[in-house]
Amino acid sequence: ILQQAILLIDELGLEQFTFRKLAERIESTEASVYRYFENKHLLFVYLLNWYWEWMRFRVDYNTHNLASPVERLRMAITMIVDTAKRNTDVAFVDEDVLHRIVVTEGTKAYHHKMVDEENRIGFFLSYKNLC
Repeated sequence: ILQQAILLIDELGLEQFTFRKLAERIESTEASVYRYFENKHLLFVYLLNWYWEWMRFRVDYNTHNLASPVERLRMAITMIVDTAKRNTDVAFVDEDVLHRIVVTEGTKAYHHKMVDEENRIGFFLSYKNLC
């Protein structure tokens, strides 16, 4: 579900992406997708959180042994900005495509009526923890 959702959102854009199209792509039923995600917004927020947690891991891992705050900051910026050095060990996530989605579609997760409530219950902590 995640792998194909990432590819389909990249291909169609978030507005045109539907669970029906995802179900067709994975040769399953729409109900099976709804079993894991209540709606496409929650799937999208899940993907964004996965991305930001992965970025946080990369930053923490690559700055752990650096003593200088300046070097730590340089490395953190490099990890976040450098899309050429993605880890391909996670087979079900194309990190380059997910990065592109975060850049082009990411703000759409925050443009709706329930954003304050979602923020209050921690939907966006992954992003905030990285910052």
